[in-house]
Amino acid sequence: MSTLGIAVIGAGRMGADHARRIGRTVGGARVVAVADPDGDRAKEVAAGLDGAYALTDPAAAVAAPGVGAVLIASPAAAHEEAVAFALERGLPVLCEKPLAPDAAGALRVLEAEQRLGRRLVQVGFMRRHDAEYGQLKELLDGGGIGRPLFLHCRHRNASSPPFFTADMLLGDSAVHEVDAARWLLGQEVTAVSVFAPAPSSLAPEGLGDPRFVLMETSGGALVDVEVFVNCGFGYEVRCEAVGEAGSASLGEPQAVEVRRAGLRAGAIPQDFTVRFADAYDRQLRRWVAAAARGGVAGPDAWDGYAAAAVCEAALAAARSGARTAVELAERPPLYR
Repeated sequence: MSTLGIAVIGAGRMGADHARRIGRTVGGARVVAVADPDGDRAKEVAAGLDGAYALTDPAAAVAAPGVGAVLIASPAAAHEEAVAFALERGLPVLCEKPLAPDAAGALRVLEAEQRLGRRLVQVGFMRRHDAEYGQLKELLDGGGIGRPLFLHCRHRNASSPPFFTADMLLGDSAVHEVDAARWLLGQEVTAVSVFAPAPSSLAPEGLGDPRFVLMETSGGALVDVEVFVNCGFGYEVRCEAVGEAGSASLGEPQAVEVRRAGLRAGAIPQDFTVRFADAYDRQLRRWVAAAARGGVAGPDAWDGYAAAAVCEAALAAARSGARTAVELAERPPLYR
């Protein structure tokens, strides 16, 4: 079996983590090139990989000898261009979310991929590769709790990084719930409302943390999302599906629980890379296997576009205070 050569675009936290995972846990693949505008950072990541190039130009990394697939983990503003470089060479892509900074950019990616006539772009919504989410999806698809009526979601972080903005509450955090809801229910989001309580005194001034998002779907279900990125106690993602005949939930702590002296306690993950470590590994393994065959194994460019469109509507709803309809283009045959 031949080894798939991968170019990693972006040597920040996510790019470095993906590169290490490929070297450590993914068989049949190796990182051939690492590109980042910060050349020293690219060299630092490449130094831990056997024989990888360190470059500053993403186009040069995509065109490097031996590259057969591209993993994009650069800042969001650079995603569309990097995907275009890969599609020009007919290479499979795993692009961290978002696919593009806005729905118009994501739609351009769809159009470029359609011209090729095959799906090459996968988006890094890793929750689809999480074991608990997979079990819930299987249950819902099998009618285990009847027709879904509600999804209740919670997305909490211990604290937000210094660069985090109010828009990122929706476009960077809640976007995961957007994709998870679409996937779990098999429905599109048709309208969004966004509400905000009095801001937490522990959140940075002006962030407007937390937020509450209410989504309506094409199948008549309602999805509510609490986004609280400065909760203080750890990283917590939960989801409860309520159907006509029952309910099912995920996200309960998996750590050892201690009961002593009238108290019950257990550890809470402090970071998403801990909570979803297995999901990230599984995502990479599935993508590498599919990319070696010239395809994808997870959320595709349509999913990336739909998520961008929903988040765009959510941002508009947050600014106006009004329920906002989601404007989606017609789904092309390639993605049906």
